[in-house]
Amino acid sequence: MPDKTLRVALFSGNYNYITDGAAISLNHLVAHLERQGIETLVFSPTADPPAFEPAGTLVSVPSISLPSRSEYRVALGLPRAQRQRLKAFRPTLIHLSAPDLLGYAARGLARKWDVPLVASFHTRYDTYFRYYHMAWLESAVTRYLRHFYRPCEHVYVPSESTAQVLRAQHMARDVRIWSRGVDDTRFNPGKRDLEWRRGLGFSDSEPIVAFVGRLVLEKGIDSFARTIAGLRERGVAQRVLVVGDGPERARFRDLLPADAVFTGHLAGDDLARAYASSELFLNPSVTETFGIVTLESMAAGLPSVCADATGSQSLVAHGESGFLVRPEDDEGYVEAVERLIGDPALRARMGAAAHERSRRYTWDSVIDALIEQYREVLDKRRPSAEGGASEALLRQGVLADDAALT
Repeated sequence: MPDKTLRVALFSGNYNYITDGAAISLNHLVAHLERQGIETLVFSPTADPPAFEPAGTLVSVPSISLPSRSEYRVALGLPRAQRQRLKAFRPTLIHLSAPDLLGYAARGLARKWDVPLVASFHTRYDTYFRYYHMAWLESAVTRYLRHFYRPCEHVYVPSESTAQVLRAQHMARDVRIWSRGVDDTRFNPGKRDLEWRRGLGFSDSEPIVAFVGRLVLEKGIDSFARTIAGLRERGVAQRVLVVGDGPERARFRDLLPADAVFTGHLAGDDLARAYASSELFLNPSVTETFGIVTLESMAAGLPSVCADATGSQSLVAHGESGFLVRPEDDEGYVEAVERLIGDPALRARMGAAAHERSRRYTWDSVIDALIEQYREVLDKRRPSAEGGASEALLRQGVLADDAALT
């Protein structure tokens, strides 16, 4: 039976036209909501062909390619046709997942219609400018984000380390945790495949250092490449496996040894096999709010070497399941990776600990916890025991008045 009290309108900057951690999380959320009988409507830019089929009902909004990053699209707000679709849906909760023009338009309608508003914080956009020689913009972007999230009843972040940063920045009134999950039937050490390794030109004894993610500057590809160069200078034998694609692929290839293997984008069982067939995972990104790729590598039984930054701080137990390194400490990354390569027993012990820690994270449990937080918002805002926010709006005549949509 459909849940009449909770109808969620979700607004996303990228729901399925690029595969990234935020898109994966939002699709898991929508699929789970619908299994629970909770109606959901998603508004997002789209592209043809999409990266994957979306969960739930997706309403495309007009968008343009982002200058210099054409793989990303920027929504041009929420035109009348899409607003009419939202009106007919009668949401009792609006969930924003990106601080873009689409999110800003939905934010305005939620405030006008008095529909409860929540948001999820997926990416530390303010840190991106460090990688494009525009660090001077960081404080201005932080101020904008603070303005954007201020009206939200809850702002959900995937890790306590990110929550601490946002609270210190006074980013929102109420910062909550919506963690992330991993499918341990797919990502596990049993997916290790020596034949697959051999097919890519790796010998059975070569330690593979894996990178998984979008090939963009903000994922720390420069730090990764400097780490590999440092290992070569020390004479540490290893090979590099890069899983993913993006606009910096050619540059990344030029920075890495000629024998580095680039697989392009992998998903599903192919991705699980790539993790499990490696020896360790290196993730120097500081822009993550959680780091799904780190969690997937842990589930596959890999020790991780990660930036001591938001996201990874909440996943990696330093000295137990991997190592956390101060961002930009190239020597620290080299030493941590060298230690794991040179000590197979340590690598095995940390990999087992990482796998065990990953078992705490299941999609069903983390999304059920989010639904409870949704209901907390509704309980606080519901005008009567019988009616939800949209019923109050109908009494006020707001949703029935087309003028309110202009």
